Amino acid sequence: MARSTPDEIRRRIAKRKKEKESGAPSNERGIIWPGDDEHHVFPPISSFDPDGKDQGHPLFKKEIFFFKILVSILLFLAVAILFRNQSASFAPARDFVTKSMDDDFKFAVVSQWYEEKFGKPLALLPFSQQDQTNKTQTVQSEYAVPAMGKILENFQKNGQGIMIETQKGAAVQAINDGFVRFAGVKEGLGKTVIVQHPDKSETWYGNLAEIKVNLYDYIKKRTVVGTVSTAKAEDQTKGKYYFAIKKGDSFVDPSKVIRFE
Repeated sequence: MARSTPDEIRRRIAKRKKEKESGAPSNERGIIWPGDDEHHVFPPISSFDPDGKDQGHPLFKKEIFFFKILVSILLFLAVAILFRNQSASFAPARDFVTKSMDDDFKFAVVSQWYEEKFGKPLALLPFSQQDQTNKTQTVQSEYAVPAMGKILENFQKNGQGIMIETQKGAAVQAINDGFVRFAGVKEGLGKTVIVQHPDKSETWYGNLAEIKVNLYDYIKKRTVVGTVSTAKAEDQTKGKYYFAIKKGDSFVDPSKVIRFE
């Protein structure tokens, strides 16, 4: 059987197309072999349907997206419950979360970077010139004194901090801006507040009668973190508190940084 030439095939295709348009039946039953022009016909390319009639964008799976949101909410609630419940059985988990948030993620450092780039935390509106001047003066000023008083125990006694005698009920202030990374009872120090500062240092305020800040609060310089405890002595008008400065893994003598008397 002789093979049809490309011209004959094209004529047959044109004839069938004409018959279909006119509605006339076709009597030709021969097999149509594809010509050279039909070998290079590409299949139609499907496109993404924005109306949602197809299966969705291949790079976005809404089921996975909503699952991640649900997991994030559950994780947030779990951490909140963990810190609301002060049970001793949850202490290791609380320590792990606290260490991750304090040591691995430097709140104070990030906050300082945010202020330098965008202004005050969570404030997206630009500062006025006066605000910028006040901010510069605050950075350049000296550290605040937690509470004036007399040093009862010097740094050489324990190599960590000092004990300071002051008036009963005196307010203890943060020496600089920072985030509260601990607010609770610490063994050997009683009620204690630890503040992490932008320069990665920490200040410890211990032996407090009352804590005035909350965990992860962002506090400014001279914010009252607590009040001093009453001194166990004959003079009930006196109080005392513990103060320490930690830089990296080592403690620094506070009396070489701040003048207390």
